[in-house]
Amino acid sequence: MGRIFVKRARDRWANTDCDILLLMLSITTLPIGIFDSGVGGISVLRAVREQMPEESVIYFGDQGHVPYGSRSLEQIQNFSETITRFLLEQGAKIIVVACNAASAAALKYLRAKFPDVPFVGMEPAVKPATERTQTGKVGVLATPATFQGALYASVVERFANGVELFQSTCPGLVQQIEMGNLDGKETRRILEEALLPMLDRNIDTVVLGCTHYPFVIPLIQQIVGDTVRVIDPAPAVAKQVGRLLEARGMRNSSRSKRDVRFYTSGDADGLKCLLPLLSGEIGGEVEKVEWLDDHVIASEGLSR
Repeated sequence: MGRIFVKRARDRWANTDCDILLLMLSITTLPIGIFDSGVGGISVLRAVREQMPEESVIYFGDQGHVPYGSRSLEQIQNFSETITRFLLEQGAKIIVVACNAASAAALKYLRAKFPDVPFVGMEPAVKPATERTQTGKVGVLATPATFQGALYASVVERFANGVELFQSTCPGLVQQIEMGNLDGKETRRILEEALLPMLDRNIDTVVLGCTHYPFVIPLIQQIVGDTVRVIDPAPAVAKQVGRLLEARGMRNSSRSKRDVRFYTSGDADGLKCLLPLLSGEIGGEVEKVEWLDDHVIASEGLSR
């Protein structure tokens, strides 16, 4: 397993002085690869950094294609496969699909395509919600791709017996968050349209089924009040990443805080400006990549 990833890291620097250096590196020092349709996966990145600051991270935000929620299954699979290959070429030792829509549409596909690669995906937090609800009524906020996917249907079938779920796709919310509008009038309007009817039905728990949505938890909490629990899946996902790295002997034992590299298929300067708002102290270089078609990414400065 280690040889596969070290070779991929080495391939990036083929015929350079870095070749020998990378061959000497332990797999534990290779980065975690995280991707999302846009900035939403930064909510997962934050949790990973809080729990594992010693791990290097590569983040890919496919802002040129955001949102994924209304795209076809085949297109999401194509994007996800190409981004995964890109992250592996940068030496990623594990891939975190920090996007509910991509997890629903492509996680099973990716595991079949890359059987030697460990993946962690997003699963709507229906199980913990149904375990904690007192009223038996739970609200779920997610994109159409998540609600229509087999993964969501499976989770509901397994864990939602006896619990009533109220669903909303929150049209336009992802775009507002991508613009950094976390508490403006339009963002509030979208959330109120989704949540107020649910409150009328006596929900006491809200599940966030999109990695973008944790950025508006303060606004959601203002709308639903302190008696309604809001479940952010990011900390649980980060814990699973840590468990998987530990089980495979990939966890970095260093005590030094490592760096984060960002790639975007959108506006690199725009993402860099958003990072302080979305990630707190997490910063890093942001590099622009270009999609040549649904299967090819080109990035300046990298050997392709």
